[in-house]
Amino acid sequence: MAILGPRQCGKTTLARRIADETDSVYLDLTDPLDVARLAEPRSFLARHEGRLVVLDEIHRTPELFLALRGLIDEGRRRGLVRRRFLILGSASMRLLRQSAETLTGRIAMVPLAPFDPLEVKHLEDLDRLWLRGGFPTSFLAPDDQASFEVRQDMIATILGRDIPEFSPRPLPMETLRRFLTMLAHQQGSPVNRAALASGLGLRESTVGRYLDLLVDLLLVRRIEPWVSNTGKRLRKAPRVVIRDSGLVHALLNIRTLDELLGHPVAGPSWEGFVIENILRAAPPFAAAGAYRTHRGAECDLVIELPGERPWAIEVKRGQVPKLERGFWDACADIRPSRRFAAYPGSDRFGLKNDVEAIGVPDLMREVVAGSVAGDDSH
Repeated sequence: MAILGPRQCGKTTLARRIADETDSVYLDLTDPLDVARLAEPRSFLARHEGRLVVLDEIHRTPELFLALRGLIDEGRRRGLVRRRFLILGSASMRLLRQSAETLTGRIAMVPLAPFDPLEVKHLEDLDRLWLRGGFPTSFLAPDDQASFEVRQDMIATILGRDIPEFSPRPLPMETLRRFLTMLAHQQGSPVNRAALASGLGLRESTVGRYLDLLVDLLLVRRIEPWVSNTGKRLRKAPRVVIRDSGLVHALLNIRTLDELLGHPVAGPSWEGFVIENILRAAPPFAAAGAYRTHRGAECDLVIELPGERPWAIEVKRGQVPKLERGFWDACADIRPSRRFAAYPGSDRFGLKNDVEAIGVPDLMREVVAGSVAGDDSH
């Protein structure tokens, strides 16, 4: 099994806890001593055949993948089929490529996301999750200032270590910070590479390459247009969101909920927060995207679960969601089976034309239930 996630999501803490509570071997491949223990990987790992071996930050030692393939195949011939290795990687890009080349059919991938709305207990915790983001040290900080400082340290690490590690020609750290800050200001908007390139003094191809890298590092999500057979002329530029709302707010120097609610980014940030969590709740094979036409029809998220007609989801921050004409026009085009207005409250109530106002945790549960029902129908 491979667990993928940003460095800050807590996967190392999880792995250490697993190692502490089970008869496991934990190896941190950023530690020279642990790397030295694997100088002869087949010999070392074979000595621990009966134990779970946890390999953290495996992308730093790509030569291990070939050794793992041989050991897994040899073990299978002797009836050792499952739960031998737990592989952790901070970035999906290189780990997926390496494992695909050598461990096809021998590995299961599990993305580890930060905290989400289903994991917080109270409604006020949802606003705290939105403000601070889901990284454990940020969400659980004793106060907003401490959380803000944690996220500033995370951003410094992302800019100074994570991005340069996976880029053949790293940009200056200040340029990378400006790039991320520009994306935060445009949270959830269609990306305009030419405008970003002009503002940064870079080539458009360079901006595209770094945007791809941020997506691969699980820091940014591209929301592609939802394509249907409606025959309408669609706006095809993908929308871009920084996946953790807490990082958005830290990049914009927003420390408190009051500051956030008074900031122009509040609406786009809330929308990105809701969409990101809905997509986390959806199965990986669900089709999803934003629907926008040149004539003004618009729906924040269209999601198509297995065996279901599309669902139309509009995201609103107000306690009584007000839906604009663009959403109704989009529903006329899409003809969804269900229509939701996601808002920050906890009550569920009907709006006109079969739209249901629904809180974020309940909507995530609906997506999970719809995914299970779709699997059962097959």
